[in-house]
Amino acid sequence: MAEEGYKVTLNVYDLSNGLARQLSTSFLGKPIEAIWHTGVVVYGNEYFFGGGIQSTPAGSTPYGRPLRVVELGVTHLPREVFEDYLRAIAPRYTAETYRLLTHNCNNFSNEVAQFLVGAGIPDYILNLPAEVMSSPMGPLIMPMIQNLESTLRSNAAPQATQFVPTPASISVPEPEKATATPSSAAAKPEEPAPAEKVSKEAAAPAPAPSPAPTADPLGSARGKVQEEVMREFAAIMASGTLRASEAAALAMRRVMERHGDAATMQQG
Repeated sequence: MAEEGYKVTLNVYDLSNGLARQLSTSFLGKPIEAIWHTGVVVYGNEYFFGGGIQSTPAGSTPYGRPLRVVELGVTHLPREVFEDYLRAIAPRYTAETYRLLTHNCNNFSNEVAQFLVGAGIPDYILNLPAEVMSSPMGPLIMPMIQNLESTLRSNAAPQATQFVPTPASISVPEPEKATATPSSAAAKPEEPAPAEKVSKEAAAPAPAPSPAPTADPLGSARGKVQEEVMREFAAIMASGTLRASEAAALAMRRVMERHGDAATMQQG
């Protein structure tokens, strides 16, 4: 088998289950084919980035049936060499390092494909974040994405993976969250005393008030969308039936559906 090589393919999934194609024009102001997730299939397994570097038997990932399968080529590298490579890059692919736009499952697949066959994955998959952010709704979506990433990093319970060299990277986020809450609570009682001094000092100069029109015109819309997504995310996580990454995708999907339905009713 080593002489013939090992076939390498890319499983391509649509995390929106077709909703991106249906609703993207009304929600983003431009058509988007899908919300891509990918995994590299080789040696009978599928390797992907989700809360860490994951490996499952081919065809048994939680993402169901791939929308399409892309032939990447053939590798002659032994499986042991490849999995040593995955262990070496594992510190760069953790729940803490995940970035929805710049360091995601597709960036992992692209790096792995280049290691195995010397060529990356299709550009249309890698270019999706730029497509979304260049849409008319891009400036509104960016804060929502950052908010979701922050929540995922602080609340996610990372899955056990085959390629995390030490458990330290998994245990770090939760202690940080636990210590942050008491410290912030302890800081609050000390605030009133300096606040009184500031108010007395501020009363003397009486500076001219700044004009109200400087407010961000998208502020209320941005905040509303963020609140909707975070409420959905919190409700789904409270049910305890989905992983954080799946809950985030489902929350965004539900908000997209609501906004898409509203846009359809307005057009009708």
